[in-house]
Amino acid sequence: MQFQYEKEKVLIVDFGSQVTKLIARRIRELGVFSEIITPKELIKIKDYHSIKGFILSGGPSTVTNSRFQSVPKAIFEKKIPVLGICYGLQLIAKLFGGKIKSSKKRREFGRAFLFKKKSSLLTKKYLITKRSVWMSHQDAVVKLPKNFKSIASTQNSKLTIIEHSKKKIYGVQFHPEVTHTDNGKQIFKNFLFLICKIKKKWNISSQKKKLIKKIKNRVKKDKVICALSGGVDSSVAALLINKAIKKNLICVMVDTGLMRKNEFNYSYKIFKKKYRLNVKLINASSLFLSKLKNISNPEKKRKIIGNLFIKIFEKEAKNHKNLKFLAQGTLYPDVIESRSSTGSKTSKIKSHHNVGGLPKRMNLKLIEPLKDFFKDEVRILGKSLGLVNQINYKHPFPGPGLGIRIVGNITKERIKILQEADNIFISELVKSGLYSKIWQAYAALLPIKTVGVMGDSRTYENICLLRAVTSEDGMTADYFSFPKNFIDNISNKIINNVKGINRVVYDITSKPPSTIELE
Repeated sequence: MQFQYEKEKVLIVDFGSQVTKLIARRIRELGVFSEIITPKELIKIKDYHSIKGFILSGGPSTVTNSRFQSVPKAIFEKKIPVLGICYGLQLIAKLFGGKIKSSKKRREFGRAFLFKKKSSLLTKKYLITKRSVWMSHQDAVVKLPKNFKSIASTQNSKLTIIEHSKKKIYGVQFHPEVTHTDNGKQIFKNFLFLICKIKKKWNISSQKKKLIKKIKNRVKKDKVICALSGGVDSSVAALLINKAIKKNLICVMVDTGLMRKNEFNYSYKIFKKKYRLNVKLINASSLFLSKLKNISNPEKKRKIIGNLFIKIFEKEAKNHKNLKFLAQGTLYPDVIESRSSTGSKTSKIKSHHNVGGLPKRMNLKLIEPLKDFFKDEVRILGKSLGLVNQINYKHPFPGPGLGIRIVGNITKERIKILQEADNIFISELVKSGLYSKIWQAYAALLPIKTVGVMGDSRTYENICLLRAVTSEDGMTADYFSFPKNFIDNISNKIINNVKGINRVVYDITSKPPSTIELE
């Protein structure tokens, strides 16, 4: 379900960067609606009236090849400001007659220092003399195109910021969208408000009425079945749709047997009693467990779970007249990790059960009102809808549940072990006041056993892995640094109280290179 939110917007042309979505997020944070499109989609645009700026993203391609991803040069004649980032800068330089070379001397990965050469609207209040920026490139512009100026440089890249002020074309070699770049948001501020002269009109809370209206217009008098898990995303989707169509919404909570301890019953009571939603419970734990028997491949797990969900909902749909839609709480990061939502070269990371895990043919039409939103934006919507804090600020929980936190084969015994360990971990986070400081935390079971000594006896039991990360949007993440005494306490509690675990480890890997979930 695609919505057009604002008349004025900035288009981000995606050339396959893994952080393109962060550009969209930074623009929205500044109160401007942004939309990501592919180079092919750009060619099809006929009406440029609502477009107030273009941003060309980074990407894995190189303009030093004979064939490379590009944009029509005609867009530069539309008098619409353009900002190129990394590959986007190199593409601008190439199209306007500059020279780009690839060499070990010019490559920069990680932190670099940017030095001012000339003043520019793009660097106002950003670059006085020197600034720390984040680089990720091996190609560099070595000769300026005609009528362009050099604004700033680094030690290895002499043409790090360039501009054609008359045509309002700008390029930066570094990545202002990532948090590693010092105050990178100021670059976007300057581009939006000084160069594009766009006004702040994008506000998440104000989208509630528009979303409800769009849902109402699309569904009309038909019925919608909503997959309600009790997580933030599906809960907000359900409340939104309920506002739009009320009695024509049927919420279905499927007990897969893969939820956290006691979470299923708690969520059901909240939605049934507090929000008075039409909720039906379906216990399918035996079905899911039998279908997942001896399945250890994570992609197969996700697809099996996704297919089972759809079959259950389609079967339930037959019990209702005029039921044509399946509603899900799919988010922007779900889409980009399952496949490139824009058709660019961005590599597929994993299938989310509600995106890449869905069967190609379904009898129900999908309705996904949150598909263009980040998690923090969804929480703002949730708050405006009156969603209780216990759900609205709950850590993200994957659709396949504990199925992808049990690495390897899934058994009833392993589910029980993990539920107990995870419950101890999360409960201690809440008690210590650390839960709200962490983006996502969970326990997982690894597919190996190790030898231990407990009560002077040899044990051969499971390894429990703990994971806790900080993040702004789930696209990048760093591990949370716990005080040593907290880790000691958790390890002791899990081993002493959960039969089947004799070793606890803590994951200290960031994203990238890892994903937040293990599978």
